[in-house]
Amino acid sequence: MYFVYSFLLSIGFLVMLPMFLLRREKYASGFRERLGNYPEFKHDGRDVIWLHCVSVGETNAARPLVEKLLENFPNHRVVISNTTKTGHELAQKIFADQAAAIFYFPFDFKFSVRRALAKYKPSVVLLMETEIWPRFIHEAKQSGAKVAIVSGRLSQRSFARYSRVKHFVRNVLADVDLALMQGEADAESLIDLGIDANVVSVTGNLKFDQLTESEKSDLSDCFRKQYGIDGKIPIVIAASTHRGEEQAVLDALEMLGGERRLVVAPRHPERFDEVARLLEEIPFVRRSAPDSVLDRTAEVILLDSIGELRDLYGIADVVFVGGSLVPHGGQSVLEPAAEGKAIVTGPYTHNFADVVRIFGEHDALIQLPPDNKDGEMVMELYDAFLQLLGDKEKRDNLGKNALAVMKKNSGATLKTVGRLQNIFDSEQKQLTHQSPAS
Repeated sequence: MYFVYSFLLSIGFLVMLPMFLLRREKYASGFRERLGNYPEFKHDGRDVIWLHCVSVGETNAARPLVEKLLENFPNHRVVISNTTKTGHELAQKIFADQAAAIFYFPFDFKFSVRRALAKYKPSVVLLMETEIWPRFIHEAKQSGAKVAIVSGRLSQRSFARYSRVKHFVRNVLADVDLALMQGEADAESLIDLGIDANVVSVTGNLKFDQLTESEKSDLSDCFRKQYGIDGKIPIVIAASTHRGEEQAVLDALEMLGGERRLVVAPRHPERFDEVARLLEEIPFVRRSAPDSVLDRTAEVILLDSIGELRDLYGIADVVFVGGSLVPHGGQSVLEPAAEGKAIVTGPYTHNFADVVRIFGEHDALIQLPPDNKDGEMVMELYDAFLQLLGDKEKRDNLGKNALAVMKKNSGATLKTVGRLQNIFDSEQKQLTHQSPAS
């Protein structure tokens, strides 16, 4: 079973190799580590918790979890892995004082996975959301580690993909000791794929706990000062945008007229230059550029930086959440909601279907209807901006409702750590049982 998987993975890797070489800026920084070549890691006698966060969203969501893990399990160290470059850079920034190591997740080959496990020797592995890497899960279990999924979710697309190889996935999931899922639908989907129902619990979405953090960055104050943001001119943030969405936002705001400023934050760093070219005929500045006199008057600020968007939602009057005007499946609305902001999203939000449904039921966002003909989506976006920028009361109510939804659904971190206590207890019992024979 695993031989066939490794064979197919090898073919896929060879097919993708030219892309790795052509897009070195995105992949080269982590390539050697993902093959199992990690820097030295000194063990100090404490057990290791390996927490895997795929990208920026999972890394941000892990902040309160890491804090509680270190607080509740002080005899352990936490190491953090990421898959994407952006996630890795953010983890290095926010977990520098908490994580014993921050590195790239290995490619799912036997040799690279075994090298990584031999290097860090985790006693507990936590996989954020639902990262089902068959070889890694199997080898981690074989090494003696406890394996848990935390804040797990299964999109319709992922469920359909896994269902095609249901027998194989069932065997992989047999190595999972605990699956803590975001919602009932996620739990039912995982059980349908073959996991033992006794190891599955619903603990909620860790991303709802972002508003409970005690420390806030002063980045928004610095941003206000540098770019002359004083509350007199409305600020629209177009967050995590994908190709085609920047132009739609620009067109909608141009139809709106009047004074307003736009902060554009493309989802993928490799598109920063592409979006800059799109903005060439508009007075705009790049966040990465040196300070200039244009900073305080530019109509558009291109946020071509990593890890800053989350701390800038506080300056916004309206937030458009991207990945939703195109059939990508949407990006998370939870970060702007944690700041009590009025949120607009497109119709394609299937990756966050339950979350968007909850917000919609509580009048906590505006979701645009499906696009039925050319140009209609721009008009719908224009109408949403017109409603919100022209009506402060409506804007404030939408933001208050969003914050209320966040508060009502918070608590996933404490529930998660509480359920994890079981595998930490069983780990300790196993060590105590083994100690006389050692």
